[in-house]
Amino acid sequence: MQTDCRVACPKFDLLNSCGTFRVLVGVTGSVAALKLPLLVSQLLELPGVDVRVVTTEHAKHFYNPAEVAVKIYNDKDEWELWTQRSDPVLHIELRRWADLFVIAPLDANTLGKISNGICDNLLTCVVRAWDTSRPLLFCPAMNTAMWQHPITARQVASLKEFGYVEIPCIAKKLVCGDEGKGAMAEVSTIVNVVKQHLQKPDESSQHT
Repeated sequence: MQTDCRVACPKFDLLNSCGTFRVLVGVTGSVAALKLPLLVSQLLELPGVDVRVVTTEHAKHFYNPAEVAVKIYNDKDEWELWTQRSDPVLHIELRRWADLFVIAPLDANTLGKISNGICDNLLTCVVRAWDTSRPLLFCPAMNTAMWQHPITARQVASLKEFGYVEIPCIAKKLVCGDEGKGAMAEVSTIVNVVKQHLQKPDESSQHT
């Protein structure tokens, strides 16, 4: 049985960490966000792994938070947490907490934002503040026509130039009925890539 790492108290529970390798999952507004509960549950099965989620507002449309066994942070938390100068800034605390950041799915809109340095929500602020000595994995997911637009390849290339690691999308029949490339990588593939980084002790930070 997997451990439920949610705590009864607070909006801010990063001090109540259950694992030695900390994975932050970012979820954006693609229909592939419906796989969030499965992704989180499979990540929690990895030895020593703790997980938190940061969501965009549009991503909330696709998953049931009651099915996600970890704390989910959103834009409202960012603003409610900070009331005075001595209070923590959530996107900075999440950046400090995580050993690895995986954005699954990364929709076309957020891909465009990140490639241009835009940081107008909690998730993109975490990305902008991210310590690039730690792995950031991204899993594109969008309609085939959007994937094939010339700007998409340029934006993906920009993220890779930043040092981020692409987990490529796959070709299949999409929820919209179209067939072609653009579907998010399988959850098992994403978990296997995370597992590879878990096995590299030099990439994990030391937590006290």
